[in-house]
Amino acid sequence: WVEKTLRVQPTVKRLYLLLRATDIKSAKKRFNNEILQAELFNVLREKIDINNLNSLVKEKIFPVAGDISFEDFGIENSEMKDEMLKEIDIVINSAATTRFDERYHIAMNINVLGAANVLKFAKRCANVKILVHVSTGHYFYVSLTSYVCGEREREEVIQEKSFNFEDSYIDIDVERKVIEDKLKDLEAQNLSSKEVTMAMRDLGIQRFDDCNTERLRMTMKEYKMDDVLNFNPSCINWEDYLLHTHIPGVVKRLA
Repeated sequence: WVEKTLRVQPTVKRLYLLLRATDIKSAKKRFNNEILQAELFNVLREKIDINNLNSLVKEKIFPVAGDISFEDFGIENSEMKDEMLKEIDIVINSAATTRFDERYHIAMNINVLGAANVLKFAKRCANVKILVHVSTGHYFYVSLTSYVCGEREREEVIQEKSFNFEDSYIDIDVERKVIEDKLKDLEAQNLSSKEVTMAMRDLGIQRFDDCNTERLRMTMKEYKMDDVLNFNPSCINWEDYLLHTHIPGVVKRLA
């Protein structure tokens, strides 16, 4: 979205780009090496040439060292933080870990508490107009459901429906206590870092399977969705699905 904003909306006043880094120097270095040098920017380079691109980036992009796992993203520069709270009118959150076997405390800090921290920060922005939270979850559900139903060639997207999940939620305080107790227990056992990593991955799988999946199944049944999603994932040809359904769909919808 950074590249597209610069390409189609070059009059944008400023983009504050939060990057996980120890300081502003490291944040700028990471932006230049990992983002600006990506092939994605080739179209923009050809359109306005490299010198103009560098000038545009210098004028519009402000890398910020921080981490959404922390309140106020752990931004230490108070002047920068105050400026962001005053100037920002659109907040876009696409930060997440997408590993299915991520260590539970890492996944919780980034995907759950991180999203909450973004929301808290956005609410404090004086001129905020919209908060956009980016997730692949809904599209994956749409494309996979279409594939499972044997309608790979179907063009329309399944209509999104809003549900009331009041009875199907994660108690964040409970999960944080589970994580805290588990980490203390692992520390007491004097395990290696690799063993701790594996244990926390197992905990994440266990908590998801035992708690959240069951709640999701019950909610699906309540809304009569189990007839749509009641299938065995092991029967899916995942290579065929990714190559012929998911990836082409992403290209078509997002290109």
